[in-house]
Amino acid sequence: MKKEILIALAGPLLLSSLVAQAQSAYPSRPVRLIVTVPPGGAADLVARVMAQKLGDSLGQTFVVDNRAGGGGQIAADTVAKAAPDGYTTLLASITTHGIGPHIYAKLPYDPVKDFAPVCLYATMPMIMVANAQLPVKNVPELIALAKAKPNSISFASSGSGGAPHLVGELFKNVTGAPLQHVPYKGSAPGAADVAGGQVQLMFDALAPHLPHLKSGRTKVLAAISPARLPIAPDAPTMTELGFAKVAASIWYGMLVPAGTPKALITKLNVEANKALAMPDVKERLAGAGIDVGGGSPEDYAKFIRDELAKWGPVVKASGAKLD
Repeated sequence: MKKEILIALAGPLLLSSLVAQAQSAYPSRPVRLIVTVPPGGAADLVARVMAQKLGDSLGQTFVVDNRAGGGGQIAADTVAKAAPDGYTTLLASITTHGIGPHIYAKLPYDPVKDFAPVCLYATMPMIMVANAQLPVKNVPELIALAKAKPNSISFASSGSGGAPHLVGELFKNVTGAPLQHVPYKGSAPGAADVAGGQVQLMFDALAPHLPHLKSGRTKVLAAISPARLPIAPDAPTMTELGFAKVAASIWYGMLVPAGTPKALITKLNVEANKALAMPDVKERLAGAGIDVGGGSPEDYAKFIRDELAKWGPVVKASGAKLD
């Protein structure tokens, strides 16, 4: 009887010990970081920089898995339904956990309950960029041209329901400029077509547009941020132009499936903060117009709650809705 009692008591302790060992050995196989857009844009850059650093520090490969489409739903749903073991992670964004939950009539997951925050990786101011050959020098001239020739000017986005799309819709609503929306599967192809003249405008983060700005194929008309940007100091902010409601920043951070052990989340958070503090990471991201993030999982959880609360009324006012 004593032997049976000892075995019964030892069972939970043994299980707890095995779980602790598994967590301390994490990661023991490659980890996937799923990205909501194709290679080439700002999200992909942030993902690859962080994947390399996390892989180096944790001694295991972090594989960047680009799963574009559905306004981020495909990638987010994959992670929401994955095993909560730390081996499937999401590079979440304003699209998946700020705007998207308010735009889409139905989501296959709960954006809050089905995920656990790890760390805010990066934030980026947005710009209004135009093809260099567009015959306008500033935003007022653009609005006048759009109204004179309704629906003759189009704006690209990284996909329906994302920040570049919604900011464009906000600009239309606030200014009355009749622009046509052209969705792409990611910012990089949209930026390329703005540079090529297939579309005239884009409301986006700076990173995917840098090569085209440097080559002179595109130009910045305005900053969609509180302050002017160093790369385009002569471009006024939307607030300066009298369009304060046209404001947003793009952000990226890591989420894991809900139920992931806290010890694994803490480990990923600690290593992410170490990486974000490295001079070479700051320099590489800054070169693409990206500011490093950081902080605790709790900080990131509050950040997401604030973003969801902020964008709800904005989406409602814009009237933007997608199936």
